[in-house]
Amino acid sequence: MTRATPAARVGVRKTSKLFIGGAFPRSESGRTFVVNDHEGGFLANAALASRKDARDAVVAARAAFPGWAGRTAYNRGQVVYRIAELLEARRDQFEGELRASEGVSAATARQYVDAAIDRLVWYAGWSDKIAQVVGGANAVAGPFFNHSAPEPTGVVAIVAPRGPLLGLVSVLAPVIATGNTAVVLASEAHPLTAITLAEVMATSDLPGGVVNILTGRAAEVGPWLAAHMDVNGIDLTGVEDPSLARDLEIAAADNLKRVRRPRAEDLLAPPALDRMTDFLEIKTVWHPMGS
Repeated sequence: MTRATPAARVGVRKTSKLFIGGAFPRSESGRTFVVNDHEGGFLANAALASRKDARDAVVAARAAFPGWAGRTAYNRGQVVYRIAELLEARRDQFEGELRASEGVSAATARQYVDAAIDRLVWYAGWSDKIAQVVGGANAVAGPFFNHSAPEPTGVVAIVAPRGPLLGLVSVLAPVIATGNTAVVLASEAHPLTAITLAEVMATSDLPGGVVNILTGRAAEVGPWLAAHMDVNGIDLTGVEDPSLARDLEIAAADNLKRVRRPRAEDLLAPPALDRMTDFLEIKTVWHPMGS
């Protein structure tokens, strides 16, 4: 009696979804788009976010904002640090994704993952120190105490740059470390790593809705985020088309959003505090001295 040859095992294919309000829904439109690897071969289908998905993400970010902004800066730093811990634990998966999507060497992929982890730690450390740098007591001519203190802007929309991990971490970490909530449109060319990072955040201590990640096209979703009246700031770092960047700036002007314009940046360069201060408001308080 001969033994039957076992059939080859079929791997479990991952379904890439959006990340909204701490959950992983499909796009309400049911649409997807093809994501290719560095050689142009098929890698996966990603959810193609719609206007409705963007609106749902903004609603989730707004609902999460009071609780997140109301936490102590030290606690927010602990949460961001926890994301770094979990990213460290899953570094092999991220290195493999970077090699597949971008075609980088193992050494380069390791360098980018190291830099992303270190950047999260860097911004986590600054979360309870930035107030001492940009705020403080002001000298005034009169019998008053005068103090300035930074506060988060609110809901920030972010168009992430091409660096699927380090680029995303570089634009997202300073926004949430300072108490803002975020709606992120992942890199159109390399969106899958953003959803893997969302899985890391979903299993960290980050409350649902603080970070919401959409995958899709900047030309389609960007105008709705820029014009949304409940979005308080927009980071256009990942917008590569100058005409689209200009249109998004014009749309953002309708409710005086804070806008960070696209600029050429070396992602491996040391981080700077301007990414934190871009989405902070300074509140100044006067109080009389004496009785």
